[in-house]
Amino acid sequence: MILCANPRAQYLAHRAEIDAAITRVLLSGRYILGEEVTAFESEFAAYVGAECGVGVGSGTEALHLALRACGVNAGDEVITVSHTAVATVSAIELCGATPVLVDIDPESFTMDPECLEPRLSARTKAVVVVHLYGQAAELEVIIGFARRHNLRVVEDCAQAHGARYRDRPVGSWGDVGCFSFYPTKNLGALGDGGMLVTSDRELAARARRLREYGWGERYVSELPGWNSRLDAIQAAVLRAKLSHLESDNAARRDRARTYEGGLRDLSLVAPREAPGRAHVYHLYVVRSPQRDALKAHLEGAGVAALIHYPVPVHLQPAYRGRLPGADDLDETERAAREVLSLPMYPELTEQEQGVVITAVRAFRG
Repeated sequence: MILCANPRAQYLAHRAEIDAAITRVLLSGRYILGEEVTAFESEFAAYVGAECGVGVGSGTEALHLALRACGVNAGDEVITVSHTAVATVSAIELCGATPVLVDIDPESFTMDPECLEPRLSARTKAVVVVHLYGQAAELEVIIGFARRHNLRVVEDCAQAHGARYRDRPVGSWGDVGCFSFYPTKNLGALGDGGMLVTSDRELAARARRLREYGWGERYVSELPGWNSRLDAIQAAVLRAKLSHLESDNAARRDRARTYEGGLRDLSLVAPREAPGRAHVYHLYVVRSPQRDALKAHLEGAGVAALIHYPVPVHLQPAYRGRLPGADDLDETERAAREVLSLPMYPELTEQEQGVVITAVRAFRG
């Protein structure tokens, strides 16, 4: 079976460096935070183009603590999208705030800026903009809206490590950028991990306190906080892989071009790289009204295609009927019926990609 994502292949590609990094931490005796985490925070923040990095336990916690550090609390509203991982919405609710949903642009699958103004209220405190599948959202327009209304902007970059908008990395545009290092991400750990990056040093300082019980000095809580710390082994693994991120993203773009050429004359709608944006193809997502039949056909041909995401957040049992904006998400619901992710990772071989293309072309629906 050709997998949709293959973190084992990435480990094997960089095995010597990763094994050496893990051994270094094991011998150090420091396994939570410490010098390894501090070094990775600095290196990754510099890569993104931000001054500060704060390593936390997951991408969800990066969003949660970023919103908390931005002053989002119970009773506030935060505008975001429903075509995303549930983590985006759950992080808002962890703050006691209300997620207010807007629709997506059908070509980029990211937030439609034209939908923002009608969702604004006196309670709106922030916008969480999601860079989905590896492509940046329309940041200048979204940030312009936010600045006009004195709103914080949190970038959900969980699927967009290294993506750029107008030659500047995502994560460096808003008040804070949030990343997940789940193993399948473009920069993936060997377990959970996350980071928020910002050039606002005061915001970073608040986030550091929040991630560890609100401590200023050890064992003294200056404010209510949580326990969400990046461990040293994951930081060391990520440091080893960070130097390969640009070449790995280039490999993803090469494979995207191969798909584009091999599937060009079919009725599938292929991903489109929007003007002024550099797509890093965390996922290669096509659209088809016959998505479910195509997926079953590919599975029969030994190709594991996945759906990101089959049920929008507002239609899931935990959220149905209670999120503002859920009655006006036509493009979101249409995307959920049509999207399909083909195998995509830097180690995907030419032969494997040829099998995928041949299988897609053989589909007769």
